[in-house]
Amino acid sequence: MSSESSYSATSDRADASRFPTAVYADRLARAAQVAERSGIDGLLITPGPDLRYLIGSRADSFERLTCLVVPSDGSPPSVVLPRLELASLGDSAVSELDLPVHDWVDGVDPYEVVASLLPETPRTAVADAMPALHLVPLTRRFGALPALATGVLRELRMIKDQAEIEALRRAGAAIDRVHARMDEWLRPGRTEAEIATDITAAILAEGHTEAAFVIVGSGPHGADPHHEVSDRVIESGDIVVIDIGGPVEPGYNSDSTRTYSVGEPDSRVADRIATLEAAQRAAVEAVRPGATAESVDAAARDLLAEAGLADVFVHRTGHGIGLSVHEEPYIVAGNTITLEPGMAFSVEPGIYFPGQWGARIEDIVVVTTDGCEPMNRRPRGLTVLPG
Repeated sequence: MSSESSYSATSDRADASRFPTAVYADRLARAAQVAERSGIDGLLITPGPDLRYLIGSRADSFERLTCLVVPSDGSPPSVVLPRLELASLGDSAVSELDLPVHDWVDGVDPYEVVASLLPETPRTAVADAMPALHLVPLTRRFGALPALATGVLRELRMIKDQAEIEALRRAGAAIDRVHARMDEWLRPGRTEAEIATDITAAILAEGHTEAAFVIVGSGPHGADPHHEVSDRVIESGDIVVIDIGGPVEPGYNSDSTRTYSVGEPDSRVADRIATLEAAQRAAVEAVRPGATAESVDAAARDLLAEAGLADVFVHRTGHGIGLSVHEEPYIVAGNTITLEPGMAFSVEPGIYFPGQWGARIEDIVVVTTDGCEPMNRRPRGLTVLPG
């Protein structure tokens, strides 16, 4: 059986684990409005970044359906979830928002419960994190494949409000403090894995709730943009790419890359990294309201191409960031989206020479009314450490 209950939890939190309840009420209202404009009757949001954005919930997705249902006709949003998962709402704003909670037990069809909250033949959109385990039964129940809610929620999530920007500032400052300590750990004779262990501990000590990723790419490993760590021993003369980040409460991420030289670098290597620094600076300077995402990518790419480095810049210039490390907008050729104040994304050109070395410089920036504000303040050029 299923039942509607009024979930009760403690009053609105005074800590930093989520925003005030009014923030989530506004987000739900705007999500319904955008869905209506998009011809969508209801948003179906399972656990993931979208659910956290809309109600502050950190619930996990299991084989039993948990789903926020947001009708676009002005009806109240509600939550469908297994009765045994009621406690998962404790960190959310559900109680303060007074959202109806439809809890169900094994033997009940939760997809029918969801259907009862929407029109007879609804046009639905689902979170892109919804598992196929739930998407397929919903498709069968409604007789049509739902759309992705990405297009609806992108409009909301791309433009950060002041509370979100402040969280990104805290995240940026925290990861800067970790980069400032690199001379404590990065030296000859130590392995990438040993250095990563120290960095992970520092990320947590500086206020992150976890180390979402730690890349220590030394020597030839630096030429692999997605290298993580290995047992390779750092050698004098190595160029080392350090790409690190993670979330701070209430879940907003840092992401910053700097490139280090263990000992004095070869002059040609140093010159190429200086060119990379200039390309990164050009891209940051291209960020302003009214510019396109692809124009920021071009600012870095064109400068590197002029220096004969086009073929070794093998990825986009940046990605949006917030509750997810990678989200909209993507700073890449072909993306003609116009930048607006409040958009937050990375600017991270890189150059990679397979089997030799690589380098990347990355800052998070937030678009302002007349340019952008970098969330990272550490020196961007090649940092030379004792070798």
